[in-house]
Amino acid sequence: MSEIDYKSSNYEIRADLEAAHQRAWAALAKPGTWLTGAERIAVARETRHAPDCELCQRQNAALSPSAVEGTHDSLTDLPAAYVEIIHRVTNDPTRLSKSWFEGVIASGLAETVYVEIVAVIGIVHSVDVFCRTLDISAPALPAPVSGQPTRIRPVGAKHLDHWVATLAPEDLTPGDADIYADSNAANIYRALSLVPDEVRTFRDLDDHLYLPANDIFDIETDYRAISHAQIELIAGRVSANNQCLY
Repeated sequence: MSEIDYKSSNYEIRADLEAAHQRAWAALAKPGTWLTGAERIAVARETRHAPDCELCQRQNAALSPSAVEGTHDSLTDLPAAYVEIIHRVTNDPTRLSKSWFEGVIASGLAETVYVEIVAVIGIVHSVDVFCRTLDISAPALPAPVSGQPTRIRPVGAKHLDHWVATLAPEDLTPGDADIYADSNAANIYRALSLVPDEVRTFRDLDDHLYLPANDIFDIETDYRAISHAQIELIAGRVSANNQCLY
């Protein structure tokens, strides 16, 4: 079974959260903007395999990952640049650098594809870490859906303060005007804006795993079983442990 089903959990899981995971899992298998369904599932498989990579383990132990040469242990036939992104983002994200990013782009990888790969990694980690935390078996990956990517690049995307081109609110067009709806267009949303469909999937997950954008700043109301302050304490602690600039 590749469908999300949390009935085996020892904890009561909100129906809206399980449904959001189901939607994300379905999106994982469909043709994206730049990757086919088969390629997206291959990225997901490689993401799950990456923690076992011997090269990554040696790089993680080194003062600098660039000091360790070798080939990633891969179980897919994805291009080497894809595998490098998947393994580094999965295993050593705090030491990614702009020079590393420029290196993978210089190998011939389009930045649009880079963004979609990162988005797929995010979906897999969101579901897998959730399951591992609650001692639930992670779902099998869905079968890829046939079809071709849309290959539509937002016309307003520009290189501003980020490594990749992004969409500023003032540059949105009718085709992507919804991606920042009811939000302050924070960097967590802009990061994937070169591929608007991935912002939509991320926001749907984020709304249910965390809080919708508008609710985050409504500190007078508690929307979950724990208080707003408790949510932010947990978020801050997890962020610090992961060396994230949250």
